Amino acid sequence: MPVVVVANPKGGVGKSTLATNIAGYFASKGHAVMLGDADRQQSSRLWLGLRPSAARPIATWEVNADLIVKPPKGTTHVVLDTPGGLHGWRFNDVMRLADKVIVPLQPSVFDIFATRAFLDQLAEHRKATQLQVGIVGMRVDSRTIAADKLHEFVDSLGLPVLGYLRDTQNYIHLAARGLSVFDVAPGRVERDLGQWKAICDWLDK
Repeated sequence: MPVVVVANPKGGVGKSTLATNIAGYFASKGHAVMLGDADRQQSSRLWLGLRPSAARPIATWEVNADLIVKPPKGTTHVVLDTPGGLHGWRFNDVMRLADKVIVPLQPSVFDIFATRAFLDQLAEHRKATQLQVGIVGMRVDSRTIAADKLHEFVDSLGLPVLGYLRDTQNYIHLAARGLSVFDVAPGRVERDLGQWKAICDWLDK
């Protein structure tokens, strides 16, 4: 059962947007998906609550009488949306679960420097395990200096850049209805699906 973790120690970088759309992608392929939300804000859990019954099903954790959480029976793919400030034993616990980690990064000098130590830690963890790590640029306008700086930064890390997602209202409008870009007619989100292609190819490996 592949476990994809979306992580960045900084808040507000697009973790929930990425996690919900990854879950939406897996569901669009007919997989039995669980989207687990470990963030205090519970944005992904809220998104699940907004999801229409007609949409492809995505489950959340099951909590037993001992308050132990686990994927529902029959789950084939797990996506975890993690909290900001992930470090220490919580970081180690999550890394033990993960097959793949995706790190969303925004083209901001503050986000870049706030994430550097975390990415170095992931790179070290990657060397010692079979963990796969990828970076996704979030809300990127390729015409800006900030985007150029983001490119320079990620090129220096030695970690693969899976893609860059643009700043668009599509994600906001779809999230408000519990949907992903994979839940609507492709013609409505054609440009966004094009940006997701390399990310989806990496998820499917």
